[in-house]
Amino acid sequence: MSEHFYRPADGHRLPHDPFNSIVAPRPIGWIATLDAEGRRNLAPYSFFNALNYVPPLVGFSSNGWKGTVANAEATREFTWNLVTRSLAEQMNATSTTQDLDEFEAAGLEAAASREVSAPRVAAAPVTFECRVTQIIELQTASGEASGAWFTVGEVVGVHIDEDLLVDGIYDTARAEPIMRAGGPSAYFGIDTSNRFDMRRPQ
Repeated sequence: MSEHFYRPADGHRLPHDPFNSIVAPRPIGWIATLDAEGRRNLAPYSFFNALNYVPPLVGFSSNGWKGTVANAEATREFTWNLVTRSLAEQMNATSTTQDLDEFEAAGLEAAASREVSAPRVAAAPVTFECRVTQIIELQTASGEASGAWFTVGEVVGVHIDEDLLVDGIYDTARAEPIMRAGGPSAYFGIDTSNRFDMRRPQ
C-alpha cells in the first residue's frame, strides 16, 4: 500500500485539506443562543458531538471567539437543534457572518424552551436545551492557544417529535439528519440501507 504522509504544520500538499473529510461525516451543531440583551443568534458548527451519557453532555468548537460563544458565556445557555434534509437550506443560510437575526434571515420560526431562555428552532424535530458547563480555549501540543473555543453543555431538556418514536424507540434514519463532510460543500444523509448491527462482546 502506498500512502500520502504529511505533517499538518508543514501543509498537506493536496488540493483541499483532507482532515475534515477523514473525520466525517460530522454531526452539525445548530446552536441557538441569546445575548445579554436578549437578541437571538443561530449558527451551525461542524465540529460538534455528544460527549457523555450520564449526565448527557454535548459540545461544539468555534474557530474563534464568535457571537455564539460570547452568548453562551454571558447567559450560560444554548440549544442544539437537529438539522434534517428539509432544513438544510435554512441551516446553510444561518451560517452568514452578517450581524443580523439568523432566525429572521433564514425564515425560521423560533419556539420557547422550557428549561432555558435560549430559543429553539420550531421546525427541528429534536432539540436539546443545554446549560453551559465549560468553555475551554483549545491548545496546541506545545501549550499555545489555538484560537478555537470548545463549549460544553449539559442537556437539561429534550424535545422529540413523537413521529420519530417507533414503538418507543427513536428512529435515527426516520429523522433524515444530515451531516457535514469534507470539502467546501459536501453533506451526507443517513439511509436505512446502510444500517448494520453488532452486539458488544460479553
